[in-house]
Amino acid sequence: MADPATSPASYEQPLSERMRTFLRLEFLYQQMLYNNEQESDWGTRATISTLLEILTILARGDIRSEVHKELDFQLAVLQRYQSLPGVDTSRLDALVHNLAENRKQVSAIGTGFLQSLKDSEFLNAIKHRSAIPGGTCEFDLPEYSHWLRQPMARRQNDLAVWINDIRPLCDAATEVLWLIRESAEPIDKLAINGMYQHNMPKDVSCRLLRVALQEGCKLFPEISGSQHRFTVRFLEWTTIKARAVQSTQDVPFALSIC
Repeated sequence: MADPATSPASYEQPLSERMRTFLRLEFLYQQMLYNNEQESDWGTRATISTLLEILTILARGDIRSEVHKELDFQLAVLQRYQSLPGVDTSRLDALVHNLAENRKQVSAIGTGFLQSLKDSEFLNAIKHRSAIPGGTCEFDLPEYSHWLRQPMARRQNDLAVWINDIRPLCDAATEVLWLIRESAEPIDKLAINGMYQHNMPKDVSCRLLRVALQEGCKLFPEISGSQHRFTVRFLEWTTIKARAVQSTQDVPFALSIC
């Protein structure tokens, strides 16, 4: 396994509300799937906790419609390439097929895909007590503690039922983010005295920024701005007791405007 301290570091900044939502959803979904593989009570607790966070995001607005629109947009973009010469048609067809399958599954779950999760008294009890620090301990939720004592196979079966209700949407958002990331080639840039500013051309649409630092770099970026203009400041971190300060050195980095 690579040492995190020496591996190349990549940082992302969403520039639209849709991208912010998708990135948060992907972040939580990856956590949930990881924790679900841990054969322990704490792993199951972490899975439930993350599942409830995902449900909170999905309950805000019409996320399913946002994912559907993004799938349609990405499909239209890819289909325009099908008539161009020099395109790897087998690779392109595979991407179009994957997106079409995701779109089909998102359509199939319907607008009420969260209803069974919303109606679950078991999950609602955990969600209600989770707002209290330590509120899901044994004396607060004896039913939850009893369920956690069930065999791992039984718990995983129950978790699979809940996760399968949101899996099509989460998988689709993850697939879309992968495509967006792959849509841009990284460009070498230099931050003078630790700062880089960029003005976007009016005819260029940008929804996600990616900043990659050289292997072993001790800095991290702070990205701010909008779809029209953004700034990247590179900060030096020492310890958790000291505030990070902007570097005074010229910092080479790779920028992807997706």
